Amino acid sequence: MREPNVRLEGRILYLTEDPAFVRDQLAGNNPTWSSANKLRDDISTDEITPAYICYYYDETLGEFPYLGLKCRDEFPITRGSVKRGGFVAAVSGKRRGKGSSREQSPYAEMCAGIKLVVAESIERIYRENCQNLGVLTTTDFSLLEKVRRGESIPLSIFTRGEGEITRGIIEHGGLFNYNMARLKGEVVLHPPETPLRPMTLGEKILARRWVVDPAKNKIGVPAVKPGDEGFVLTDIRFSHEYVTPMAAIFFEQLVGKDAKVNDPASILMFRDHLTFLPEAMTPERVKEGLLDVALQLEKKQREFATAQGIKLYGELRLGHHGSEAICHSKILEAHALPGQVIIGSDSHTPHAGAVGCIAFGVGTTAIFNSWITKDVRLQVPETVKIVIRGKKPDNVTAKDFMLEVLRHPYVKTGKAIGKLVEYCGDAVETLSVDERATMTNMTAEVGGFTGYVAPDQKTVDYLMDYRKMSRKDAGRLCDGLSSDPDAQFCEVIEIDAAAIRPMIALPGDPGNGLYIDEVAQQIKVDIAYAGSCTAGKREDMDMYARVLADAAARGERVAPWVRFFIQCGSQDVKRYCDERGYLDVFQRVGATFLEPSCGACINAGPGVSKTREEVTISAINRNFPGRSGPGQLYLANPYTVAASAITGYITAWEPGRVPERSAT
Repeated sequence: MREPNVRLEGRILYLTEDPAFVRDQLAGNNPTWSSANKLRDDISTDEITPAYICYYYDETLGEFPYLGLKCRDEFPITRGSVKRGGFVAAVSGKRRGKGSSREQSPYAEMCAGIKLVVAESIERIYRENCQNLGVLTTTDFSLLEKVRRGESIPLSIFTRGEGEITRGIIEHGGLFNYNMARLKGEVVLHPPETPLRPMTLGEKILARRWVVDPAKNKIGVPAVKPGDEGFVLTDIRFSHEYVTPMAAIFFEQLVGKDAKVNDPASILMFRDHLTFLPEAMTPERVKEGLLDVALQLEKKQREFATAQGIKLYGELRLGHHGSEAICHSKILEAHALPGQVIIGSDSHTPHAGAVGCIAFGVGTTAIFNSWITKDVRLQVPETVKIVIRGKKPDNVTAKDFMLEVLRHPYVKTGKAIGKLVEYCGDAVETLSVDERATMTNMTAEVGGFTGYVAPDQKTVDYLMDYRKMSRKDAGRLCDGLSSDPDAQFCEVIEIDAAAIRPMIALPGDPGNGLYIDEVAQQIKVDIAYAGSCTAGKREDMDMYARVLADAAARGERVAPWVRFFIQCGSQDVKRYCDERGYLDVFQRVGATFLEPSCGACINAGPGVSKTREEVTISAINRNFPGRSGPGQLYLANPYTVAASAITGYITAWEPGRVPERSAT
């Protein structure tokens, strides 16, 4: 265990909006920081370690932290500059570490010498990843003076207010050390003594799967409440090629080269992120050897899955780019069941919450530890209830619901960070499971722990369709899965679906939502991208086809200056499109149909921008700086993306009305 005091010797790096201030620090100077020099808010993991940096999965990552950090319109940090600077602490503003669950971000910081992260608020997955690795985190800015003076800091300052388990992980210097102590019996956990109480659906599922005594396989407690901390047994654990190799290295180094994972049948792996990379990578990065580095990810994952007997959804062969499925798409289509606990190595794991399960993203260390223990640690979050009522307009979708939610002051100010999010109301009940998945998926953008929709008859129908279950069996899985009438919610947000109009999110953040008809001038589009886990489902394809079939009937095609890509989420969705004639419709209007892959959503496939001036209209889930290339990325619903591809300008589709193409 760590000593009761820690001494952090080194410099402090202030990540400010002023690029000159950042460069001055990297040059070896120590300019005085004050609150007048605004710290960067909303630093995402995409900025800490851009997607191409994550091709590395060892200590080499220490060369790269903050390479994507945008300060005003500049990127002041270069390769190796942080590591050379002798920094021990990094400081920023609100919502540090939002976005992707990639543990490469805190690992890169750690390998560059950063031992302490200080921020006004810190996102849940990023914070847990730091703790799991042994990096200290705090929102107490008064500690900076102690660091500057090289004083000893009591470890208790970092564990104060934490639950029993989080405190133990910090004291042991990371999750693996803590779990080894737990398995040896050196750490004894005390199950929560929460008496029976009205619970939300999320709380009920966590209580059912609570690990009481792993030695006796005793699972489940009568009730839990927010703040209870423990381990829950998982039903499914999955990872993709961005994460599996690092987790495999940790497993082989710390557990043993010949060690076996716990219950391989409940582990799934996916080759879904980088299958189009050869087409997307710039010649400069190919010359740097990054393509060869990236291809090693696939090789390591495939070898580990084969050795462990783990099912791998792989990439297409015989010269075809693409994969069997995006992980979230296939988990929902083929694996997730109501009432389960699912963890995945991706922040959009809540996608599966559309069928009433608790599915949440975790980092590399948590995944690798779950291969040993089959459980995952958590602290029961409070629950936010988002009620959407009324009849939505025909051209409004679940994506618009979420863009409306994301600009709500409660969410926009970060108050939903780490919370369970329950979506309900008659407008949500009328949505298909596919559309509900758009909402639960984008709980990652809300900053929530996870999101879910209580299962109902539409869930039963979905399970009958996709899993070929009997109505009786599907209904039995859904029984009792609802929040108690008097369950406690920390916040209730009510939204009128009838008042929502088609929306876009302006470049930079999904919370920058506006109604399209509020935008003063037309926005010319260079790229239209329709796909990703969020928008590559069957019903998304129905929406694209609805708009494009009308265009084809009028003899119209994609605007000559627009590159339009439609990418499905799985081979199942592609077959669906083929059966309904959608592939022919897409071809007739001049759209390019792509096999399943994360692709452009992570700057790794057709549809990425090449210059800062290019404008993209996209149905993906997030538009952080650099997320899909250097250009200006607008988010919108599937109807809008398809209509904009035809007109060449961001255009809200209206049923029965022919969108007019403006003059170029």
